[in-house]
Amino acid sequence: MAEIVLNVEVRERTGTGGAREARRSGKVPGVLYGGPRGPVPIAVNANEFRKALYTGKLLGHLVTLKYGEESQGVIAKDIQFHPVNDQPVHFDLYRVDEHQLVKISVPVHFRHQDASPGLKKGGALNIARHEVEIWAPADHIPEDLVADLTGLEIGESIRWSNLNAPQGVEPVIKGRDFVIATVAGSAASASAEAAENAAS
Repeated sequence: MAEIVLNVEVRERTGTGGAREARRSGKVPGVLYGGPRGPVPIAVNANEFRKALYTGKLLGHLVTLKYGEESQGVIAKDIQFHPVNDQPVHFDLYRVDEHQLVKISVPVHFRHQDASPGLKKGGALNIARHEVEIWAPADHIPEDLVADLTGLEIGESIRWSNLNAPQGVEPVIKGRDFVIATVAGSAASASAEAAENAAS
């Protein structure tokens, strides 16, 4: 099901005081949301939490939450970090079923810039969306969406339909093939192209 397992304990104290108490005892406080039981204040051993975080597969992925003998599929939606030492200080988890559709944002990565004629001519990649909000099965959330810039000329765009999203993944925005990025011409590249056209 999930690669990461978080062993949690339920916090007796809530609020700022309870969170501080958890941190003093070497734990990261958090809240578990969703389902009929409502929000539950929890805590995870700080070392275990950091280890899960550094795998890169904690935020936005299906994770197994263990409390004693109970197991539950959850998704980490938010992690807050200390502004100075960058250590995790709080997290939010949401209960989900393994195949449940979840709404989540995933990053867009741009590949093969060197194969774009428009960028080679001095064009600039204007990125409209660094991430896209999608609906995806909880157990098949993509790590990222890849935009291939091969062959892209000045004035051409990468749209949602160009991203080759995995089966079962749909954008939250419906009814239009929205723009992810555009190769825009610079003034220098435009004048060079005009001179090239005049010479031919």
